[in-house]
Amino acid sequence: MKHPDEYRGRQVVVLGLAKSGVQVAKTLHRSGAVVTVNDKKTREECPEASELEALGISVVCGGHPEGLIHAGVDLVVKNPGIPYSAPPVAKAEKLGIEVVTEVEVAYHLTEVPIIGITGSNGKTTTTTWIGKMLESAGLHPIIAGNIGTPLCAAAEEARPENRLVVELSSFQLKGTREFRPAVAVLLNVAKTHLDYHGTMEDYVASKAKLFANQTDSDTAVLNWDDPVCRELVPYIKAKLLPFSMAEELRTAGVYVQPSFIPGVQDNLTRHIVYRDEAGAEHRILDIAEIGLAGRFNIGNALAAVAASLTAGAAPEALVEPLRSFRGVEHRLEFVEVKSGVAYYNNSKATNSKATVTALGALDRPIVLIAGGLDRGSDYMELLPAFKEKVKAVVAIGQTKEKIGRVAELAGLSDIVLVDTGTSAADTLREAIKAAAGLAADGDVVLLSPACASWDMFSSYEERGRIFKEAVHTL
Repeated sequence: MKHPDEYRGRQVVVLGLAKSGVQVAKTLHRSGAVVTVNDKKTREECPEASELEALGISVVCGGHPEGLIHAGVDLVVKNPGIPYSAPPVAKAEKLGIEVVTEVEVAYHLTEVPIIGITGSNGKTTTTTWIGKMLESAGLHPIIAGNIGTPLCAAAEEARPENRLVVELSSFQLKGTREFRPAVAVLLNVAKTHLDYHGTMEDYVASKAKLFANQTDSDTAVLNWDDPVCRELVPYIKAKLLPFSMAEELRTAGVYVQPSFIPGVQDNLTRHIVYRDEAGAEHRILDIAEIGLAGRFNIGNALAAVAASLTAGAAPEALVEPLRSFRGVEHRLEFVEVKSGVAYYNNSKATNSKATVTALGALDRPIVLIAGGLDRGSDYMELLPAFKEKVKAVVAIGQTKEKIGRVAELAGLSDIVLVDTGTSAADTLREAIKAAAGLAADGDVVLLSPACASWDMFSSYEERGRIFKEAVHTL
């Protein structure tokens, strides 16, 4: 451990009994902290409570009691999704009590190098890909964070030979103070999660905290083609290793050679190239050999290559993972061909930019299933892609009228708005049947909602699984 006595004897309140909350409570308890866990759900809805109590951890369910947060509390660790306006969080901040997320605690308990990956889109794919590359290079990665395994669990498991490869959301990063990854990767920044952050400025600032504590002994990997990413460069103290599809970089970086020209289609042979600090070029792979479809996945590949090289992988160790990696569930995931129609599950597309990206990755006529939680967007960002790539739209959820309106403006005549059925699963099944009826041999039916799932489903994973099950039984 980096600081074995960091939390000993400290009074800590953990807010939220989700996976990361349970893990951080256990970790802090083992570190000698006096831990109280609180969740607004009832005791019956908190099956984890008994396990924690058996360890000697106090658990309070059914609301936030008035005396939960007081001047004697040293630290509050909150579930990333809990807003800062929540009463116990607001009270802690008013009392000057430090409020962090689980990743901050994990950082203080490990000396293992951390590779942190964030961005509006592509985090999970890139994180997983980096893990595959480091494994190929013999560098013993442990994948953790927003991808599923709490960072605290990975930090306790890690040994000196490991690398922690960590997917990080803006929610997690907003609650960090001293968190410092050895390699920080920013993939892109799109307008999303404003219902949580309130403003785009707060969202960008939360993402930028990934770089806040880095020094010139660390490395910042960022998307040179994204203007928001480039605007952060003056504030970054780490060594820069950018990646680009649109520019052959003249300083150290990873890029496509020859570059893509926006709006221009051609048949040129292109390679992933790494330019090292001495200026030498290392050709790694023909991009036609990359195992994942879609131009946006070339960008993810560049980012993964840059991070893996920085972490110590040799260029030749990256070739096989670039060829063999076939992607992550719910990210433009091929499901099945039925009656000549290919079905793809892109349930992870929880914002318009992710859906536009998925539409651009497919080169066949698309029947799109979209819609979900209404966060206030007008979805006009979808209009150009609807005009160019989509032949029909089937819309569901709270935003179905908005999605349908964009489809009308795009000049589409086949638009189906599916009324909410007896269950969310039944509604999605009806949408799939409608899409199948609109699709012809050679078409694609794509679930890419452009919205979060919480109006109908507990998660995008549940939405994607139901989609796949329904396709298999068509």
